[in-house]
Amino acid sequence: MKHRFFGGIHPKYNKEMSTKSVTLPVIAPKQVVIPMQQHIGIPCTPLVKVGDRVLRGQKIGDGEGLCVPVHASVSGRVTAIESRPHPTLGSVPAVVIENDFQDEAVWMPIPETPEQILHTIREAGIVGMGGAAFPGDVKALSAMGKVDTLIANACECEPYITADDALLRTSPEQVLKGMQILARLLQPEKIVLAVEDNKVFAIAKIRSVLENYPEITLRILPTRYPQGAEKQLIQAVTGREVLPGKLPVSVGCAVFNVSTFAAISRAVLRGFPLTQRIVTVSGEAISQPQNFSVRIGTSFRDLIEIAGGLNEKTERVICGGPMMGVAQSDLSAPVVKATNSVLCLLKDQNGAAENPVCLRCGKCVSVCPMRLQPLYLYRYVNAGRLEELERLHILDCMECGSCAFTCPGKLPLVERFRKGKKMLKEAKAK
Repeated sequence: MKHRFFGGIHPKYNKEMSTKSVTLPVIAPKQVVIPMQQHIGIPCTPLVKVGDRVLRGQKIGDGEGLCVPVHASVSGRVTAIESRPHPTLGSVPAVVIENDFQDEAVWMPIPETPEQILHTIREAGIVGMGGAAFPGDVKALSAMGKVDTLIANACECEPYITADDALLRTSPEQVLKGMQILARLLQPEKIVLAVEDNKVFAIAKIRSVLENYPEITLRILPTRYPQGAEKQLIQAVTGREVLPGKLPVSVGCAVFNVSTFAAISRAVLRGFPLTQRIVTVSGEAISQPQNFSVRIGTSFRDLIEIAGGLNEKTERVICGGPMMGVAQSDLSAPVVKATNSVLCLLKDQNGAAENPVCLRCGKCVSVCPMRLQPLYLYRYVNAGRLEELERLHILDCMECGSCAFTCPGKLPLVERFRKGKKMLKEAKAK
């Protein structure tokens, strides 16, 4: 049975720019910068000191509570432990490693029991790799015994980004084996791999091996943004609607990105910690758009240079996609576990007008996948009316940008909603 989520848009996807090649060049630069914060939760404490020699896969940072470790992505010498730019968090403490290009590595023991598998997911430093970066072991533990449906998210609905597409075209069995491993922990009744229908070659590749995984169902969904968002994907696959303020487990579902499943497979079956990932480098301002297999800690500058460099008229470099990505002011920021794209644009495609005016057309309401009322939220943020913002559920806004994309008045809607959410949270904290 087909289901639809409310709202959504159809932007120009531009995915063909980075899918001309199926090879994935491995990028291991002269120097990597490993941030101690690559997850939602408590930052890691460095476990090494300046001058130490480290091996690829060696744990170099860890902590207690809601925290997952980080690992060296190359072998070499620690040259600094200091605050460095982060693609989404400003500046954070980081370990700087000079690559000796020996690539000497240390691997983890292969787990056998469910408890050992859960521990391995944590020790491998696995987080949600679709952008959320929530600790993978905590998410899995919270779903154990509570879900009947496990969903692998391969929608990748943001324009330009094709990292998950490249993964499925080159290594589909890594994803499928990772799904089997997590299903062993969660014991769901259904296991679904959900992919949008614009990924023709990936779908063909999956189908060529799917007979070896009879417990997994392939669901091909019509392309529509933001279908890759967790709540919208659940509704598209199952017809169940996650209520405001609730989590997927409340409707018996658990959703993980396909890159997360692949990382679980590599950790559990081969003992590889999370030290590299596929990253799309694309956009009209880049010379040779393509996907790369990138060591964690590689700077955006190094990655862009390998992709042919920037056009001199480049206006913006974004970590992520054009809808929800974060504009970069410093290209020394490194690739982290949740970095799926470095997007280089000649102009800000969703930029606001100089004198934006609400036309009260209601288009923003019709496309909001969370059924919010963006035109009123915009007015209430500007007026500082916090009670109305809470009454209209501004905290449920997932900042997908559908409203801003469709707004003929070019209002800076998402920017204002971020401000309003911050205002409301600060008021509650007081």
